[in-house]
Amino acid sequence: MCGIAGFWGEGGEKAGWGMIDTLRHRGPDYQGVWSEGKATLAHARLSILDLDPRSHQPFFSPDGRYTIVFNGEIYNFQALREKLQKEGAAFRTTSDTEVLLEAYVRWGKDCLKLLRGMFAFAIYDRMEKVFFLARDPMGKKPLYYTFQGGIFAFASEIKALWAHPRIPRRLSVPALHAYLVLDYVPTPYAIGEGISKLEGGHYMVVKEGELVERASYWQPPFPSAVDFTLEEATQKLDGLLAEAVRLRMIADVPVGVFLSGGIDSSTVAWYAQKQSGSPILTFSIGFTEESYDESDYALRVAKLLGTEHYAATLTPEKTLELVEEVFPLMDEPFADASILPTYFLSQFARQRVIVALGGDGGDELQAGYPTFIADRYAWLLSPLPRGVVLSLSKLAERLLPARDENIALDFKVRQFLRGFTGKAVERHTRWLASFLPEEIPSLLHPDYATGAQDILSTCLAPYLSRVPAEATLDSQTAYLYYKTYLQDDILVKVDRASMYNALEVRAPLLDKEVVGFLAGLPMDFRRRGNQTKLLLKKLMKGRLPDEILFRPKKGFGIPLSRWLRYELRAPIQAELMRPDPWFRPEALQNLWNVHQSRKANYRKLLWNLYTFKRFARQWGLG
Repeated sequence: MCGIAGFWGEGGEKAGWGMIDTLRHRGPDYQGVWSEGKATLAHARLSILDLDPRSHQPFFSPDGRYTIVFNGEIYNFQALREKLQKEGAAFRTTSDTEVLLEAYVRWGKDCLKLLRGMFAFAIYDRMEKVFFLARDPMGKKPLYYTFQGGIFAFASEIKALWAHPRIPRRLSVPALHAYLVLDYVPTPYAIGEGISKLEGGHYMVVKEGELVERASYWQPPFPSAVDFTLEEATQKLDGLLAEAVRLRMIADVPVGVFLSGGIDSSTVAWYAQKQSGSPILTFSIGFTEESYDESDYALRVAKLLGTEHYAATLTPEKTLELVEEVFPLMDEPFADASILPTYFLSQFARQRVIVALGGDGGDELQAGYPTFIADRYAWLLSPLPRGVVLSLSKLAERLLPARDENIALDFKVRQFLRGFTGKAVERHTRWLASFLPEEIPSLLHPDYATGAQDILSTCLAPYLSRVPAEATLDSQTAYLYYKTYLQDDILVKVDRASMYNALEVRAPLLDKEVVGFLAGLPMDFRRRGNQTKLLLKKLMKGRLPDEILFRPKKGFGIPLSRWLRYELRAPIQAELMRPDPWFRPEALQNLWNVHQSRKANYRKLLWNLYTFKRFARQWGLG
């Protein structure tokens, strides 16, 4: 796992070093820069496979024509290596980097169809003066790029682009609108004006600084009819998961597993332990607040599987420290507060391992979120006019007492009603939203509000344009989860939290073969009635206790609602009320007062605003 950067244009080696210096946390083992003419490549290495210096990057082909900078892992590199050797390739190292470069040299962009892994890489052809860049199918590894200031540049994080002297640091207003709704900046937007994210499953070709091609090479399939039974599907999934976990346990450094005690991480731990000749290392964290704490479940699974388990507790005091530790590193606003416990868990695990396996992707692929259950009751409100739904929402806010528990009733009811104020295909996104698009104009000064009301439709439109005409609402919703919440929230959170600690986190449930199988199954293979993750529960029945398989989902949240009134009150209030050019002060003050008076639980909205304002101050944007 590493950090990459590069550009075409002015700047040379000096600018390359300036860019890669900002990414040392992603690759503390070695940093390298190569520059020739207008082309520059830079790399920060976290050594996982072939720890020898011969695998340092930028890495060159034997004839010197091609050079690569690569962030990620190619899990099937050994099989690809054998295939390439049969075609006459000779290898100097045992790294997956060399296999990836040789695969591109021999097969061109078609090599992408053969890769199983997480990656973002750039290959430069010194003869043709062409950059080839690609990102893994689900978008696990980040890749930002820009064409401005007379250059083309790319990097793993925005801060590296901003380190180039020709790239200005300006705020993208559409990205701000999207962030206020979603709690993250969705692809292809980036918070920096003129900067974009390359979508997962896409590649791009740039010749002498000009875009030649940008296209998709892989997309998750849509559900279709199948000719096998649920039992046969279970057997197929068993084989796919066993292989996905086996491939991700290959490393030349210690490997562990994140274990929350939920079905997804427990499944990964089960397969990992089954394939290990000794107790695997598992890691979990807990909270002092009971409604957020899952540590007992993790301990039960660890004892059942016989793992070597390590646990830690995240206290309010430690969270305050983490805010000051994590936020200065973040170069894009991100309001999913679970990045703090994820960072803490990564920091804790890094004391003993360099690679960890996690359970990310199970909820999206197996309809595991409570929102999929809420869909069953959509018929109750769908026929009602929008005005009536808004009135019900205001009534519920007045009648239901605001509570601080994890996913409390008042929060669920409020979010449920808000989902029906837009199109049916947007319902889940609105359920997860902080501010609805129509609420943003009353939050922002007029100069920054233009276009805000259309931002959600604008963000979803490119994805919905790919949906087959026969696709059901369920399958459209699942696809949007893959391309928005999973790609730009869950995977960003894990990448940043782990990489800030020089830890590599691998996601077996997001193996391309696993995703291709699960995403193509009919919805009734995933959810029936109020039971979600149907196939996974059937697979793990008898392997894991029912109390793990069938317990309600908690998520990985922190007790923000109460902490905003007590432990975090002073620093949050100071940041929110700091003068800025974007927000109406009276709007911020009203949200703060309502939350403090316990008339409503606005922790999600306040954290969204705080995170952005803290980010903007950190990076001098206002």
